[in-house]
Amino acid sequence: MNRQCTRSGCKGRAVATLTYVYADSTAVLGPLALQATPGCYDLCAGHASKMTVPQGWEVIRLAEPETLVPEPDEDDLLALANAVREVGFSDGSGSGRQAGDPDTIVELGRRGHLRMIADAHRHG
Repeated sequence: MNRQCTRSGCKGRAVATLTYVYADSTAVLGPLALQATPGCYDLCAGHASKMTVPQGWEVIRLAEPETLVPEPDEDDLLALANAVREVGFSDGSGSGRQAGDPDTIVELGRRGHLRMIADAHRHG
């Protein structure tokens, strides 16, 4: 889901969907809907956090936009680069070496779509 904010002139990436329930004088701000729907508004994090409603209306916030789509953190990227560099320099005899047996690969951790894995025989 890579949609643009529907606010006029905004080029930001949408992270939340705003829906109005006119009969109840309620605005519902929740996670980005799977599909764009007529009558709903996709908002970027900035517009979602600053959204206001008419006086007398109620706002229901199902989730904060910042928690829906976290931006990559520079510290995370540096830590990943350092970990890869450390593994690359840790074994000087690694040239010409075959990759570990897939049955011995274990997952040490996961963050989003990234996984940290190790060969159990090598590091066990």
